[in-house]
Amino acid sequence: MYKIIGADGREYGPVTVEQIHQWIREGRANTQTMVQPEGATEWKTVSSFPELLGDMAGLKVPPMVPSLLTPKTNGMAVAGLVMGIFSLIQCCSFIFGILGVIFSSVGLSQINKKPEELKGKGIAVAGLIMSIVGLAINIVLVVVYWATITGALATHH
Repeated sequence: MYKIIGADGREYGPVTVEQIHQWIREGRANTQTMVQPEGATEWKTVSSFPELLGDMAGLKVPPMVPSLLTPKTNGMAVAGLVMGIFSLIQCCSFIFGILGVIFSSVGLSQINKKPEELKGKGIAVAGLIMSIVGLAINIVLVVVYWATITGALATHH
């Protein structure tokens, strides 16, 4: 007899070897499911017990799907953050600001469409904010530069 931790994180049992095999066939458990033999204190995977693997060859074991288990950081969000940082540096910052807004916006959209697969919303928001601030700084600098140039030209005539 065994105790088993289900996909919902709850403990079930005691259950028999036959019950565990049935749950594997149904896709409710697999070789990575945690089990504990009766009387033991340590939890191990199903694959750690030969008696549970005895007729596993005939069982269809559902594959683990890593993308559903651990969300990945969205690449567009990261690119938006990098562009946002570069937009605050005054060399070519206008271009980086525009790219940062685009990448961060696309990243946010992708994350919102697939939140179970993608993470990085905070990164995308930070990139968006830095890109907008970088663009605003550039606009102010262009206006100040333009006013300085036109003011200097007007005083020389």
